[in-house]
Amino acid sequence: MAKVAFIGLGVMGYPMAGHLVNSGHEVTVYNRTAAKAAKWVEQYGGQSAATPKDAAKGQDIVFTCVGNDDDLRQVVLGEKGVIHGMHAGSVLVDHTTASADVAREIAAHIKPFNIAFLDAPVSGGQAGAENGVLTVMMGGDPVDFDAIKPVITAYSRCAELLGPVGSGQLTKMVNQICIAGVVQGLAEGLHFAKSAGLDGLKVIEVISKGAAQSWQMENRYQTMWQGKYDFGFAIDWMRKDLGIALDEARRNGSHLPVTALVDQFYSEVQAMKGNRWDTSSLLARLEKTRD
Repeated sequence: MAKVAFIGLGVMGYPMAGHLVNSGHEVTVYNRTAAKAAKWVEQYGGQSAATPKDAAKGQDIVFTCVGNDDDLRQVVLGEKGVIHGMHAGSVLVDHTTASADVAREIAAHIKPFNIAFLDAPVSGGQAGAENGVLTVMMGGDPVDFDAIKPVITAYSRCAELLGPVGSGQLTKMVNQICIAGVVQGLAEGLHFAKSAGLDGLKVIEVISKGAAQSWQMENRYQTMWQGKYDFGFAIDWMRKDLGIALDEARRNGSHLPVTALVDQFYSEVQAMKGNRWDTSSLLARLEKTRD
């Protein structure tokens, strides 16, 4: 059993922290909205703290899962950040989808305190978090990875070390780049099927057994066909992630024309007031052109 803190109880962090309790770990949580932390304690037990610093005191591992680079800097390095509560020899594991730069920045900042750092973004969405089957992409030292891997199995089915600090975030960028193209292709396929007068559900049942199969197809085609887009990762968050990937691509010389185009398409969905729709709502943009 490990003593851990979990900072950030959003749609991902809330169930992830719960799985840690259910796996026998001693968990202290912090959330910016205290009522959310109180609800979590009522559901899972454990305890909550008034600040990230307080949550981190005496813990073996501190997990963070917040919104973006600035949020991460605040909960780690801010006046009441976890760095002021963590002790030498402890490990900070960040599950935020953020930039590789901020991962390296935080690792460098906490290293003099003999605190280890792993950037560890996740994939699998809200359903993956709730079911404890996330994929975790990690960057850091192999010794630190080996130390924390048994703990994160509480909410993951795959956790791999991809290289030094920053490698986890870079891998998550690859993940989001791939998803963007796949969802756009699925949206166009379903749009075409409707235009051709086909039964889209039967079409997908058939082609999903062949080379066109994907996670997005298996899990989103029915709700997309029905025009329902409240089943996962929100457009606002996807655009944040794609923005990070496109910024990194400009630095490393990558050419991402499809990613840039899909990002533009998502901006059009936002203009349709679809900010909180899930990423499969690219179909709604195409269907609008039919009206």
